[in-house]
Amino acid sequence: MKTEASIPEDTKDKTQKTADGKVKKQAKRGRKPSKIDMKAKLERSRQSARECRARKKLRYQYLEEMVANREKTIITRRQELDKLKKWCEEIDAGTVPPQAVQMARQVQEEPEDDDDDLLSADE
Repeated sequence: MKTEASIPEDTKDKTQKTADGKVKKQAKRGRKPSKIDMKAKLERSRQSARECRARKKLRYQYLEEMVANREKTIITRRQELDKLKKWCEEIDAGTVPPQAVQMARQVQEEPEDDDDDLLSADE
């Protein structure tokens, strides 16, 4: 059997028995918050919430701008794809569109290393 003295201080239960035999928990140590501290804490919490909402609003604005730019790029790419499909149909029919000839000349005049520039120029 272990006695109370042999139990380390850290493992002892934080309870006390009262005179009538009931078990009572000990209060926490340290400074108790005053009403002023609670008011300051509430104000800090409100300020933090305001800042959080502002950051969230900015984040959503950034994301909406990004989505709008991507949608604009998608529309541009689809229009370009439709134009190229139309040119392919005309070539299959036996006629070469003048715009296709002009574009082919431009591609031939440019150095081969600038393939990435063609893609990035539309963005």
